[in-house]
Amino acid sequence: MKKFVAAAIAVLPVIASASAAYSADMIGRRDRVPAYEEQDQRNGVRIGYLDCSISGGVGYVLGSAKEADCAFTSTMGGEPRDHYAGVVRKMGVDLGFTTRSRLIWAVFAPTAGYHHGSLAGLYQGASAEATVGAGIGANILVGGTSGSIHLQTISVTGQLGLNVAATGTSVTLSPVE
Repeated sequence: MKKFVAAAIAVLPVIASASAAYSADMIGRRDRVPAYEEQDQRNGVRIGYLDCSISGGVGYVLGSAKEADCAFTSTMGGEPRDHYAGVVRKMGVDLGFTTRSRLIWAVFAPTAGYHHGSLAGLYQGASAEATVGAGIGANILVGGTSGSIHLQTISVTGQLGLNVAATGTSVTLSPVE
């Protein structure tokens, strides 16, 4: 009985603090509901997107390399603002062929500023794709320059062809003058 009473007394402060914490998190009718802001994990602001056209090619069982032509478009204007040339390299299971692909990334920065060539660099990660006629893929890529402007970690690829791939992937981007 003494152990039960001692355990109950020890648990009382925990229950009291938990209920106080729960009450502090509750939103009353008069409180404003927090608004959603489009930010990424690094507290950046979306300043545009990078749209890449990737050339077609054949997957050689262990990998592939394809050229990419990319354009950065700001959320403040509809015209592409900056162009990049790149290479998409895949190492892993890459079977089949694609006639063309398109990769789109959201671009984030701590403020709304952007400078020519800010997205240049090496991005590395993993990709998974499946294509029969028209297909889709997902990429998880990180990297770039050590600057504050960066690409969204997860991107989507649309492509035409007959292909299946699960690879380690690298994308190298260089600014075009």
